[in-house]
Amino acid sequence: MINRVLMPREMLIGGGSRFRLPAVLKSLGVNRPLLVCDPVMRKLGHAETLLQALAEEGMEAAIFSDVVEDPTDISIAILVKRIADGGHDGLVALGGGSAMDTAKAGAIVATSGEKLRALKVPRIVDFSVMPVIAIPTTAGTGSEVTRAAVVTDTAASEKMLILGTAALPVAAIIDYELTLTCPYRVTVDTGIDALTHALEALINRNGNAHSEALALSALKLIGANLEKVANNPDDRDAREAMMLGATHAGLAVSNTSTALIHGLSRPVGAFFHVPHGMSNAMVLPLVTQFSLNSALPQYAAAARALGCAALTDSDRIAGVKLVEAFIGLNRRLKVPTPQAFGIDKSRYIDLVPEMVRQSLASGTPANNPRVPTGAEMARLYELAYDGSIDEL
Repeated sequence: MINRVLMPREMLIGGGSRFRLPAVLKSLGVNRPLLVCDPVMRKLGHAETLLQALAEEGMEAAIFSDVVEDPTDISIAILVKRIADGGHDGLVALGGGSAMDTAKAGAIVATSGEKLRALKVPRIVDFSVMPVIAIPTTAGTGSEVTRAAVVTDTAASEKMLILGTAALPVAAIIDYELTLTCPYRVTVDTGIDALTHALEALINRNGNAHSEALALSALKLIGANLEKVANNPDDRDAREAMMLGATHAGLAVSNTSTALIHGLSRPVGAFFHVPHGMSNAMVLPLVTQFSLNSALPQYAAAARALGCAALTDSDRIAGVKLVEAFIGLNRRLKVPTPQAFGIDKSRYIDLVPEMVRQSLASGTPANNPRVPTGAEMARLYELAYDGSIDEL
């Protein structure tokens, strides 16, 4: 079996590595970079610090700080115009998943001239685009090392998955010091997102030895450190470990794609504006219970790596402990159900058929070890509303 392994051309990992940005840009032949970030990065001073470093090296850099949470086709169009107007030849994405997905999609559209809707899966966008250098500020989405971007189609209220090498950053600068300013909710939600990346890579039908090794490494790092950084945000060692874990999880899932957790969560995020990591967490225990018997050895391995099962536990016991651990993790990290989040039940139930349609269209449920029918997916959505896992 031949496995296709994709990752950025260059990765710089470690505290202070963000200050190597000018050298990375020069090595790529980028002379007029556009820094893509959200207003928070300007408020915290991270964006200006990088602009100053670029100016000191004589680079003509500009800033686009209009990134919105959960980027849309409209926000991407604004960026594409800015790229053209400024004659920019490369993008630097500074921020969480929204900033990186905005830069990825902007580079693809600016290079190809195509509409975003024409680029979504099942099409695979394997073609060259202008360079994107990703600098994540959360540990997290793993978007700095993945070949995927998610953008909302505003007319259809659909999160479109863009997949292919065109969405893979050419370089990633992974500096854990940038996560020290992350607030509690961002730390928790992005951390659980990284956990689900690792889990879905490990149990994925597209899994291989490469993705398995990275996924297990990620689960060990995240399991030992997620609650540490949630409870003590100034713990630099835990922050660094979480950043590495998120990167390993991103590398793993980039080579398998996601599965049912992400498939179910994207429509919830699109329709009800739930943060991505939180919407993953809402269905994490439920999907694990649903899929457990179809990949028991892999789920058991995940439980042992996370530290919620002993090496001497049987696969069956480890699998049961994993589901219980996810329920407990959500409780301790204050992850709400859709009901507790404030989503109106009647509107939620009315949208279940459309959420099922969008989820199936994304293709990722087919990567799950237990591939659900449409009716089973509808039932999972209904149970997820108030977290009724015992009824599965």
